[in-house]
Amino acid sequence: MPIHDQGYRRYGGNKTRTGTGWMVIARAGIRAMVSKKAFLGLLLVSWFPFFVRAVQFYAAANLTTIPQASMLAPSADTFRQFLEQQRTFVFFVTVYVGAGLIANDRRANALQIYLSKPLTRAEYVFGKLAILITFLALVTWLPAIVLLIVQIAFAGNFTFFRTNVFLFPAITLFAFLEVIVASSTMLALSSLSNSSRYVAILYAAVIFFSQAVYGVLYAVTRSTSFSWLSFSTNLSQIGDIIFRQPQRYDTPWPVALLMIVLLVVLSGVILERRVRGVEVVA
Repeated sequence: MPIHDQGYRRYGGNKTRTGTGWMVIARAGIRAMVSKKAFLGLLLVSWFPFFVRAVQFYAAANLTTIPQASMLAPSADTFRQFLEQQRTFVFFVTVYVGAGLIANDRRANALQIYLSKPLTRAEYVFGKLAILITFLALVTWLPAIVLLIVQIAFAGNFTFFRTNVFLFPAITLFAFLEVIVASSTMLALSSLSNSSRYVAILYAAVIFFSQAVYGVLYAVTRSTSFSWLSFSTNLSQIGDIIFRQPQRYDTPWPVALLMIVLLVVLSGVILERRVRGVEVVA
């Protein structure tokens, strides 16, 4: 049997573009979550407030003969309230999807495998971040935008939209801000431990402890000046500005924005320090 020459030959396959490795991680993570029936059930439940608001918009547009129907008429504040209602589902989706994104890789010592390939740390982190951002957008930005379209369809005109044309960028900006804060914080916490359960508890503790500290200070001082201590109230304060509503807290909105930026930056620093391959010394 002849032995063919196994010398140098040109690579005959297609070269993958650099900087696209994060897409592989994102696709794999999204497929893994979609395959879980419990998670699909959570996503379905998270759209329940959307259907309630859709019924409200239908009644306001079609039951004009009933005096009480005017109370159901939508406003810019309606969409702000809707996004705040979705915050509960943002919490559960963040915990369900994000707790094990890096923690599970650390437990399985998979970081060395990921980073031993032509994959940068930035691509790895962005791929994991894209998984969480995708699902959080499905419970914040997407239902709010579809709700805006539903309002136009039920009303049969663009009167409300023309009056509140800022709603589309407002919804997009606020949803993006909320998603980035939740995603970056959870990913940073996930990089600190090998246990997804511990990460979930730690994330819940951070959220509820900050709110509890503010609650205690408010009970003592009867002032909302310390609202900057709570992540939730900071988002609410910025949301009031974005949706052009009266501010509910005494904290200036630049201070609330600064606290959000500092949280994202701190998360980035933690990820930069914790997501590292193992150096092999020859």
